[in-house]
Amino acid sequence: MSGNSNTALFSPDDVGVANGNYFGLPFSPAEAELVLLSAPWDVTVSYNPGTAAGPQAIIDASTQVELRDAHYPEGWRRGIATAETDPWIAPASERLRKRAEEVIAHLETGGSTTDAAMAAALAEVNAGSEKLNEIIFTQAASLLTAGRTVGLVGGDHSTPLGLMRAVADSLAKRGEAFGILHIDAHADLREAYEGFACSHASIMYNALRLPRLSKLVQVGIRDFCGAEAALAADSGGRVVQFDDYTLARNAFEGLDWSTQCSAIIEQLPDNVYVSFDIDGLSPDNCPGTGTPVPGGLSYREAVYLLAKLADSGRRILGFDLVEVAPSNDDREWNANVGARMLYKLCNLTLKTRI
Repeated sequence: MSGNSNTALFSPDDVGVANGNYFGLPFSPAEAELVLLSAPWDVTVSYNPGTAAGPQAIIDASTQVELRDAHYPEGWRRGIATAETDPWIAPASERLRKRAEEVIAHLETGGSTTDAAMAAALAEVNAGSEKLNEIIFTQAASLLTAGRTVGLVGGDHSTPLGLMRAVADSLAKRGEAFGILHIDAHADLREAYEGFACSHASIMYNALRLPRLSKLVQVGIRDFCGAEAALAADSGGRVVQFDDYTLARNAFEGLDWSTQCSAIIEQLPDNVYVSFDIDGLSPDNCPGTGTPVPGGLSYREAVYLLAKLADSGRRILGFDLVEVAPSNDDREWNANVGARMLYKLCNLTLKTRI
């Protein structure tokens, strides 16, 4: 990482500066080891929208995060940069959300995705979602080729598919495979949910179609349908679920969290991508998220799991943090938690890339 006058004068102990970058850091993508992409997109959200505002809210809150991380105190020095957000994304999200709402309202009044009246809206949303995937893929692939590690901040959980594709492609060139550690309240294994081929509820169904993905390990899930359970059961061990109810039962019966984390990590290969939906945490950490579910991991449990993963010898190839939806009050909590979880993901990822 090369320095410049901005980085040379930067002090991690000074007041955070709102410079438009995550954590107020002064690095450009050309001089940072890790680059964050933003995807302000929530077109297919099926309950409460608002996650499109997540990236900017996290940027705003992130200047309050102390840069000396307990797990990797000097990690920031390796460079965490903020890529420019593609200007097509935000206005397209706003426009296509209205089209998606037409479909959702039609279904909620007894209609079907096969009805001719919905064909145009579905086609428009699906085409827009695929364009988003291509934009993120192109950005991520360019950065990966340049030797950067890439993280993505959503937006809803449909947004990281392009990054996952780029990671898979980069591994294919080396003949390597990877696993996904998926922290979430939902299994996200539905096929074309509500007719949307790239739904937030379908991200892991789509990820399983990536040829280099050898294992999907899901943690904290507590809302899933019969088809999702069947897909996991019939995956031949490719999908492994540590659902919230089993984790809680184990804890109630005396099994400590360290032992449970070891069992989770044991299922993962050497190369790992982390997909972190904020609703995998208990709702007191993320009350504004689009589809909150009672239960979930505490913030400390999630950090412990990620830290133990980083110390296991595995390499974190990339990650996403999604579904942070800020509230409209003056005491914003969702973005505060999101910014701190994002910083943990950044530092722990860098720690595995030494």
